[in-house]
Amino acid sequence: MTTSSSKSSGNKKTRASVEAKGEGRLVAEASLASDLPERYWRISAIVIFCIAAVFRLYNLNLVPLHHDEGVNGNFLVRLVREGAYQYDPGNYHGPTLYYFAALIPWIFRLLFGTAIRDNYGLTTVTIRLIPALFGLATICLVFLLRRRLGTVATLAAALMVAISPGAVYLSRYFIHETLFVFFTLGAVVAALRFYEDRNPIYLILAAGSTALLFATKETAMISAAVLIIALASTQFYLLLYKGTSGKAKVKGKRPGVRPNKYREFIDLFGGRNLAIWIALAVVVFLTLNVLFYSSFFTNFPKGVYDALATFKFWTKTGKEAHVHPPTMYFIWLAKQEFMLLFLGAIGAAIAVLKPKNSFALFAGLWAFGLIAAYSLVPYKTPWLTLNFIVPLALVAGYAIQSMYQMDRSQLRLPAPFMLAAVIIGTYQSVDLNFFNYDNDNSYYVYVYAHTKRGTIKLVDAIDKIAKQTNEGERIGITIISQDYWPLPWYLRNYTRVGYYGRMSPSNEPIIIASESQRAEVEATFGELYREVPSGEDAGSYPLRPGVNLLLFTRRGGFQP
Repeated sequence: MTTSSSKSSGNKKTRASVEAKGEGRLVAEASLASDLPERYWRISAIVIFCIAAVFRLYNLNLVPLHHDEGVNGNFLVRLVREGAYQYDPGNYHGPTLYYFAALIPWIFRLLFGTAIRDNYGLTTVTIRLIPALFGLATICLVFLLRRRLGTVATLAAALMVAISPGAVYLSRYFIHETLFVFFTLGAVVAALRFYEDRNPIYLILAAGSTALLFATKETAMISAAVLIIALASTQFYLLLYKGTSGKAKVKGKRPGVRPNKYREFIDLFGGRNLAIWIALAVVVFLTLNVLFYSSFFTNFPKGVYDALATFKFWTKTGKEAHVHPPTMYFIWLAKQEFMLLFLGAIGAAIAVLKPKNSFALFAGLWAFGLIAAYSLVPYKTPWLTLNFIVPLALVAGYAIQSMYQMDRSQLRLPAPFMLAAVIIGTYQSVDLNFFNYDNDNSYYVYVYAHTKRGTIKLVDAIDKIAKQTNEGERIGITIISQDYWPLPWYLRNYTRVGYYGRMSPSNEPIIIASESQRAEVEATFGELYREVPSGEDAGSYPLRPGVNLLLFTRRGGFQP
């Protein structure tokens, strides 16, 4: 008969056995992680982070807001000013972007009170600072994968994300995608750390990150499904490879693969403890989703119901809007992320043919599984490619690591590939983000129906009229153009703006119409108003491709 003391002794032995195995595994991983001197790792990581910071933070006010940024900004303005937000499943994505972005204005209000400029810090720079910071945080998460991928692979992956034209462009965009990608990678990193270190806090972090992923965008279902399939496929492939090879090609001491891992979980935690932690993780997941979708219980239970109803809406939307052929994502990646796609394909091939690193195999399946999944959906937009960039960079880094290990003495093999990736990526990133950010040429795939820089001239002209007429932000503005986003963001401080979207009577000092309404405006308002030209040949202000706006002022009130 076993006594309680002997059970305790047996558990200690089991724990010691598991920890001994873990120590051996971590030694092997540490060997992989230390394939460059520690000093080189630290200096390189700091340099890469600084490069990423410059690309993402420099002159965030440069690019005019996209249509979608203007819509998101409108939600944020209402949340900050009125404390009101309700999730709309029919047209818009999840609430996390707005609540995280609202933190800066709320902190401004707390520190400086109500008597500060720009409504508690609601500026283009401050709202774009949130995705920029999440973009930088994503690179920090990549650094945490060093033990799994190796030093060279991790540095290469982080650098490719840091200079990626798309990753930079979308990190300077006030949309949900950068947060979405951060939470996806955060869930992966936390789950991996839980698997490695057996610390249940990582299970909670993984649950929290997954919850925020679902509270950010409805496409979380696609990412979650691909991650699960990639994990299952990795395990199945490794078992199949081991079985067909006739011997253990992938041993437990190598990174990412250990025998009897599920048994070890139970031995280490005990079945009851593990069940408790899993239950707690589920509670964290549900609680965070309820909090955000219910607008922190101000829209409960409707917000929670709408969070479930959204999948019905977006299934329909995915078949009606922005429809492109299945190969479109490969075309877009080939144009602006060629080296990332090329090296990613090489890394995935190496991971499949020689599965020495299970995480690299998982990253390859994750990257190309996502591309395949999104390619099957008719709805396609360039900003969705950000979902592919991070896992592609991870497996591309593994390709560089593999080349480095083949020719460790002189770096002759990986150097040309990495140099080409850096030169091409840096050039494309600078060209796209700081010069051709509104160029609708098909080569600049991320410039997708983007607002033209001429819109800023229109806003400046309105500000000039308001100042000269001494009416300031009280000046009346009538907007009869059907297309006007993101003007509500730029005119957010004007108190008398009417958005009619059609011809409407007006005697306000300013009227904004589309170019197609010129004849109608002249016929309706006659000699009472005159046009304020932009200075360009046509005199109109380009809003986005195919949409030009006209600015009219009441005669006698403004002298250009």
